[in-house]
Amino acid sequence: MKELTIRLDNGSGVPLYEQIYRFIAEEIGAGRLHTGERLPSKRALSRHLRVSQSTVETAYGLLTAEGFLEARDRRGFFVLPMQALQSPRPAPPREKPTQAEKPQAPRFDFSTSSVDTEVFPYKTWVKLFRETLYTHPDLLGRGEVQGEASLRQALSGFLYQYRNVRCEPEQLVIGPGVDSLLADLFTLLPQGAAIAAEDPGYQGIHRIGHRHRLSILPVQADEQGMQVQALRQSGAKLAYVTPSHQFPLGITMPIGRRSALLNWAGEQQGRYLIEDDYDSEFRHDTRPIPAMQGLPGGHRVIYVGTFSRSLAPSLRIAYMALPAELLACYQQAFYHGGNTVSRFEQQTLARFIQGGHFARHLRRAGNAYTRRCQALREALLTIPGARICGHEAGLHFMLTVPHLPEQALLQKAAEAGIRLRGLSEYCLQAAPLPSTLVLGYAGLKDEQVIPAVDILRRAWCG
Repeated sequence: MKELTIRLDNGSGVPLYEQIYRFIAEEIGAGRLHTGERLPSKRALSRHLRVSQSTVETAYGLLTAEGFLEARDRRGFFVLPMQALQSPRPAPPREKPTQAEKPQAPRFDFSTSSVDTEVFPYKTWVKLFRETLYTHPDLLGRGEVQGEASLRQALSGFLYQYRNVRCEPEQLVIGPGVDSLLADLFTLLPQGAAIAAEDPGYQGIHRIGHRHRLSILPVQADEQGMQVQALRQSGAKLAYVTPSHQFPLGITMPIGRRSALLNWAGEQQGRYLIEDDYDSEFRHDTRPIPAMQGLPGGHRVIYVGTFSRSLAPSLRIAYMALPAELLACYQQAFYHGGNTVSRFEQQTLARFIQGGHFARHLRRAGNAYTRRCQALREALLTIPGARICGHEAGLHFMLTVPHLPEQALLQKAAEAGIRLRGLSEYCLQAAPLPSTLVLGYAGLKDEQVIPAVDILRRAWCG
């Protein structure tokens, strides 16, 4: 097969690699792509669909991991045998809404995934990128599957100094986002493996796990983090936690709970903790908290982090430190693959860290976020009955306004042009705190804080 035409929708909110994955999986399941049929090469399909080769590579990787395709050395990807599924082809996606149908953009958005792009060090980054581009044409070639050695070396030293993470450069894997790295990690696990996840917590872990046919078990998180007794009762072999700044509760896990989780991981062979340190660089009212990976027993911790919060989401650079036994499995599984992050950006980031620019940027950005957090808290506390918690670190906190239920708070804010998220959105089995919202403030401008809170006060209090 030379070509494969797939209708891709950039505005659907579904990543392009997942749209490609879904289409091919459906065609194989329906019998329209036949056993033994060869698919277009990654390069040919990326050129035909006008998407990046890494997008096609990710889709093919998922299809191979799930048994739809087989990768044959120097020959390409071939369809594996599968009994045709008797489900009808889903209706084509609805046409894009007209301009009149499109929802209006909010006046203010308290998203937890935004950052302040104005604090990005443009001049320094562009200078380093240009130097890298002009002096290293060899970076156009294929790189190491785990990422550039220079970046892993720089990152290993930085993580030790700033987070007490103890890992060699050889243990680090660079990827295009935490979700992508977790997806790679999950391919190493047996089908049906159980993973415990904080409840309330990051919902992306459930989507990734279900896509890999793993069992994701919600485990109650209290004021100290994931409950260890509930974790024991779950029967899970892995536990995904955010100990430095729990999402979305905003708590910092105390040392006692961290030690208890590490003890749980060390009790049986094959148990691991996945420590997501997604916004640990920013602390406002407390001293830096060392990562759990650097504590005694940390050899059972899979440490993941990202530059999406500290630099910019569009860089798509994240990292994962693997314990030695899992590293061997990873290298065996992905030996023939290639890294999907631009080598030029990796090398630029390595120089950015090595030159001390990243540390200076974190101080500058941290000061800006601390001031904004303080200003927003002071303004919100003028709302009658308002309570705030989880503000000591990170880029979000929780706001409780007790005189209205959560849905009413969200609806009144939306009618006033402000987008918010309720705590219940992040709960599966756990009962959310009543009348509680999750507010991210990194994407707000300083001059927007007071006007946004004034609108909320009028909407909620009349």
